[in-house]
Amino acid sequence: MRNDASLRTYTVSQLARLSGTSVRTLHHYDEIGLLKPASVGENGYRYYGREEMLRLQQILLHREFGLALGEIGALLDRVGHDRLQMLREQRARIEGEADRFRRLARTIDRTIAELEGRDSVMDKQLYEGFSPEKQAEHEAWIIDRYGETARERIESGRAAMAAMSPEQRGDWMAEVAGLEGDFVLAMQAGTAAEDPALDPILSRHHAWVERTWKAPPTAAAYAGLGRLYVDNPEFNARYEGLNPGLAAWMAAAMAAYAARALAD
Repeated sequence: MRNDASLRTYTVSQLARLSGTSVRTLHHYDEIGLLKPASVGENGYRYYGREEMLRLQQILLHREFGLALGEIGALLDRVGHDRLQMLREQRARIEGEADRFRRLARTIDRTIAELEGRDSVMDKQLYEGFSPEKQAEHEAWIIDRYGETARERIESGRAAMAAMSPEQRGDWMAEVAGLEGDFVLAMQAGTAAEDPALDPILSRHHAWVERTWKAPPTAAAYAGLGRLYVDNPEFNARYEGLNPGLAAWMAAAMAAYAARALAD
């Protein structure tokens, strides 16, 4: 018997499990008009068909490339949108990134071997696979948006990272991952962004930023960093991927904390 995928429909919970997203995310996409269900039953259940599944695939692919939700919606709804051509372009881009990640994996393997005393790494090999173009693009966006004063923060952050040992860098990344997890849990628990109950997390986050910048962020700088999380496509995609609405919630929490606990 033929398995006709074009006729199959899924509820929101079924599609969430199938795609690896969450029910909350799919509800959010529906609310902002990014992904509407094919139909809504009398029982209030949302039902998604093949067309919606293909659109969700495009949304998730664009999120992988760091696009904000508003940009994705405009792109998918563009007149003359060619899904097939877009898929071909995305595949070519992924192939290029896959090659870069393979080189990064080799770089990591060599560094592990050196730290374990099994081999040594040539200086140049420490940085194979990193993308100067991507880093330069990211820094240029920040400077263009926030002015030349942002360059000092970029330079101090780069110097701080360069001064870290591999173990320190691992601890630094683990700390921010823990902070992000705490922010997600607080948001999912329904904590308002302006609630002073968030101060312990925000204090730890402020201290983490201070170590990164090698200077304590002022109220204006800390609130500005929160706005960056919303405005910058890469940061926005990262936090939206952790939890829908997280970027804006963190920005509001950081601004409230800056007004409440910091002084310029």
